[in-house]
Amino acid sequence: MLSRVANNLFWMGRYIERAEHVARFMNVNYFSSLDAPNQLSQSRQFVLQSMLFMVGNSINDASVDLDEEQVLYDIALNPEESYSIINSIKNARENANSSRDLISTELYESLNKFYHFVMKYPKEAFVKTNLYDFTINVSEMTAVLRGKIRGTLLHDKVYAVIMMGVNIERAIQINRIINTKFNDAQKAQGGYGDTMANSFEWSTLLKCAESYDMMRRLYKKAPTSTTTLEFLLLNSRCPRSFMNCINQVYNHVKELENKAEHEKHSTAFLVGKVRAEFEFKRIEEITEDVQGCLNGILDKMFKISESMEKEFFGY
Repeated sequence: MLSRVANNLFWMGRYIERAEHVARFMNVNYFSSLDAPNQLSQSRQFVLQSMLFMVGNSINDASVDLDEEQVLYDIALNPEESYSIINSIKNARENANSSRDLISTELYESLNKFYHFVMKYPKEAFVKTNLYDFTINVSEMTAVLRGKIRGTLLHDKVYAVIMMGVNIERAIQINRIINTKFNDAQKAQGGYGDTMANSFEWSTLLKCAESYDMMRRLYKKAPTSTTTLEFLLLNSRCPRSFMNCINQVYNHVKELENKAEHEKHSTAFLVGKVRAEFEFKRIEEITEDVQGCLNGILDKMFKISESMEKEFFGY
């Protein structure tokens, strides 16, 4: 496998995962606000600012009056915005095109179908009435793609490269979502007792990560800031957690490196170091400085991605 082709597969996995998380965040954040227990969380401006913050285009000026249709269009279907869902799907398909002989026909056909669905989606219908339909379809189609990756590809180095991309991007996007809802919880103190620890935003966060039901099953109580952060950052059994993602990345990078001992400057060593740090981290250490911890995780994931591209893809 050429390093250029491996890089394309890696980014195909990343773009697929990115599209899903942005779509699900839009869906959950928008519609959960309709039942929010406090006035600020119900505010359309608050919700739109939250969406822009998550995709990295935050508006810090509270006096700016955001246009709802324009914001939704920019995040979902605007080809001029680098963070849009439509660009993620276009990029995923372009990367798949250049590595067509290494992936299955079933996977490529599903991705091609997804591409045409997004490209032909009517803008006018989306911004006025079809936010739910569009985001649900994106979430379901990305789930189909992950099923095709796991169910139709040989579980070899090609599979390992794609899944490294998927899990690195998942860790980054979950971190972005946590950061966004932590920011929201700080602004909207409350609803249940008017404290940040019991904010409505923690339930929304878990639903954005498709982890609400399993978190309630594990802790057997309503989400709090501490239990939510512990579940999404440190619980290795939660498929969306940072800990699970870094474990998966470590397993796949070991398959690519295939060495008994990792060199000190290798990607496997870097991933193992981050994995060990969080395997033995307590939630109390995180809650002392949540923002600092989240920024640290993002920085670590970017460094892992850069190291991976240098070592395996020749970039």
